[in-house]
Amino acid sequence: MSAVNVVIALDIAPELLERIRAVDGRLHVSVLNRAQRQAYRGGRRVHVVYRESQEPAHEDAEAARRSLLSVLGEAEVLLSSPIVPPELPQMAPKLRWLQLTSAGVDRLLESPILGSGITVTTASGIHAIPIGEYVLGAMLALAKGFPQAMAAQRERAWRPYLPEELHGMTVGIIGLGAIGREVARLAKAFGMRVLACRRSCQRPQERPPDAPEVDLLLPPSQLQRLLAEADYLVLAVPLTPETRGLIGPRELATMKRGARLINVARGSVVDEDALLDALRSGHLAGAVLDVFRQEPLPPESGLWELPQVLLTPHISGGTPRYMERAVELFCDNLRRYLAGEPLRNVVDPQRGY
Repeated sequence: MSAVNVVIALDIAPELLERIRAVDGRLHVSVLNRAQRQAYRGGRRVHVVYRESQEPAHEDAEAARRSLLSVLGEAEVLLSSPIVPPELPQMAPKLRWLQLTSAGVDRLLESPILGSGITVTTASGIHAIPIGEYVLGAMLALAKGFPQAMAAQRERAWRPYLPEELHGMTVGIIGLGAIGREVARLAKAFGMRVLACRRSCQRPQERPPDAPEVDLLLPPSQLQRLLAEADYLVLAVPLTPETRGLIGPRELATMKRGARLINVARGSVVDEDALLDALRSGHLAGAVLDVFRQEPLPPESGLWELPQVLLTPHISGGTPRYMERAVELFCDNLRRYLAGEPLRNVVDPQRGY
């Protein structure tokens, strides 16, 4: 194999860049500067899950666009955030493989990229630790009444209350990928009963081999059972046509009174209006939401005003180690690519992940 041109459309620390270059001497690695990255993204902001430097942009917009096209024109491999220009196949005619730093590809579902013949791979799996910790923190916050305690603290009011335990409670996890399995592992360590639902499951299975912490794995046809038994419902599925609106009025009504919902998937997996109704009526006792149908969440959203709801700005997967983990996966895939071996996390356009 001759030299392989790798382009990195991200801000990247020098030590991580050296890790990529050290994979193989055949790699010719180029990094877009800030002006080129801005031209690449078309002014759209990258979601903040890792730190980006504030280096000055030394080129004007038109010059940056020209230099960007020059670099992309030779690219065979591209490492990018999920904010990818839809005209990428034309901008990078030699591109064979696009590695994303995101776990999901919902931003690309309507893009011509998935049907262009370019192999797309994701960073699925690198978010398991931070999001698993987020979910456990969310369940603990709700069980121990931290939202109401913080509200009382702001008012300098002494209001004793009776907190709950997680031990013995049932968590229902929809989506048993790397994140779902990590949530199951942590929940089991707290003495919780773990139910899960996975798309590929055909019939109920106790303690599946790849997730022994799951007490019972259910097929999608038995989602209603999971909803009815869960004290805490955790959503960890990719956004696809199949999962859009998955949790609507019927599903929320099926959940037991006093249950809580935690969404670390995508906002559109849940019918937000129905969720608001379930929270306002008291049918659901609380929710922790990191993702929303519209982001940023509009100021007029009723979710802001509910005391039993915790909102975070799509940060559950964020960590100072994000890019380190993304580069580790990318380097492994680079070795596979150069050896002609199957890549990890190849996107199936039909499934949407």
